[in-house]
Amino acid sequence: MDRLEQTRPSHIKEAEWNARCELAALYRLIAYYKMTDLIDTHISLRVPNEPEHFLINCYGVTFDLMKASDLVKIDHEGRIVEEYDQGKMVNVAGFVIHSALHHARENIHCVIHTHTVDGIAVSAQEQGLLPLSQHALKFYNNIAYHEYEGIAFSTAERERLVTDMGQYRCMILRNHGLLSTGDSVARAFHEIYFLERACQVQIKAMSSSTLHYPSAEVCAYTVKQFESDAAEPIIQIAWKAALSLIENQQIDYCS
Repeated sequence: MDRLEQTRPSHIKEAEWNARCELAALYRLIAYYKMTDLIDTHISLRVPNEPEHFLINCYGVTFDLMKASDLVKIDHEGRIVEEYDQGKMVNVAGFVIHSALHHARENIHCVIHTHTVDGIAVSAQEQGLLPLSQHALKFYNNIAYHEYEGIAFSTAERERLVTDMGQYRCMILRNHGLLSTGDSVARAFHEIYFLERACQVQIKAMSSSTLHYPSAEVCAYTVKQFESDAAEPIIQIAWKAALSLIENQQIDYCS
């Protein structure tokens, strides 16, 4: 944290700056794992101790170059909160989707939305995500679906997004892409990583003429394993391991 403190502008509180650095790192990891779509996806993080505000990307900055200072603090109505963020552009669709979930559920601190090829492909399949792999079994009867309504420019869609999301952590946006949430950056990253891998496996497996499925009993058992208390320490270890992949970029993304 000392290195983060050294780069913090004096006008930004320590808690917010640390959150900005962590979110910038997450953007870069999404790029590292090739889960980007030029400039048209988005990740948000609730500002610590400010439940009505969240951070989202400045529209137009590619994820691999995201910096803490590129992020924008907005409220649930999409208004830029701070003077130091004025002049930055926010993706309207990003605001609509993320504000809906942050506003509806206090336990949602981080939201990741992607448009990967395999994620969109699964979202376009009538049966949705199939229990074909261990990665997919994490979401067995444990994922939401939302019908496509066009580009998410209308705030009227927020209520339907929230209703469809329910208490799940992840959602497949039909004909659109994937979405994960978490009470931390580490959790949201873990969810999108597994969901993306599950979709990749499904698309590859469906090139086979015959598919093998685990029994319903095993599927139900496996999802309980993923949801056990033992999972949280693993999620945190995995997040630290992922951060080590971009450790040499820390000074840059924390600027």
